[in-house]
Amino acid sequence: MSDRLNCAPENGIKEELGIAAIPLDIRWAEPQRNLLEAERIVRTLGPGTDIAVLPELFTTAFIDDPSLIGDVAEGSEGPTMMAVRKLAAETGIAIAGSFLCVEHRVYLNRGFFVTPEGGTTFYDKRHLFCLSPEATLFGRGDDEVPIVCYKGWNIAIVVCYDLRFPAWCRNRGQRYDVLLVPANWPHARAYAWHHLLIARAIENQAVVVGADRSGTDDYGCYDGMTAVYDPMGQPVGESDTSDFRAPVYASETLTRLRKLRRSLPFGNDADDFSLIR
Repeated sequence: MSDRLNCAPENGIKEELGIAAIPLDIRWAEPQRNLLEAERIVRTLGPGTDIAVLPELFTTAFIDDPSLIGDVAEGSEGPTMMAVRKLAAETGIAIAGSFLCVEHRVYLNRGFFVTPEGGTTFYDKRHLFCLSPEATLFGRGDDEVPIVCYKGWNIAIVVCYDLRFPAWCRNRGQRYDVLLVPANWPHARAYAWHHLLIARAIENQAVVVGADRSGTDDYGCYDGMTAVYDPMGQPVGESDTSDFRAPVYASETLTRLRKLRRSLPFGNDADDFSLIR
């Protein structure tokens, strides 16, 4: 069972991948203000940052007002994605997150991964949170978790509630090295959040990046929830308790990842299966 996808990275293979998870304090229904703040933070990220991960719905937060959602939703070629592509090109940093998208009159929680070269991969959130109006306001994604080859690393992305479903996140054939999880996951379920991130890291032998928002909204408080776990489930990046809005930095090397998978070849014993959608 191979631990690599057959992909030819545009910009070569980078031995050490640097990731910054940004716990943005999202202002409700203020896309332009949130976008400007996200741009400001990305432009100040430390050297060696290859990927910046923004929270779920980073330009709007969760909109549960049916009379407002149409005013702030955008298409995939709207102002948000235009600005993200421009920012990635100017900083040389790939950018991931999710935004409120509208397509064919259907609202989608659309994840994205944008490279500095302009390559864009989208993923529509599959699992819609049953305890909120998301399940009735948004359309459910039908595509499987995408795998993006970036700098020789295989990157997967899911969105928030998707994390609870191990079969959906399963690293079949060890196709991915890093799992990005933009989220709006409140303190009320902090124990589940951290343990699910750890479980996904261990069972998939991958780096797992939980990029949660900060601040508060009608659904709770989010400060201090952003975290990154290595393939053994050990924390390698956690929120700064003195500044919950500061980026959380982490890195991993291909050499260490491959050595781990060779010494603990659990992926070879995993059951193969096909997802029925």
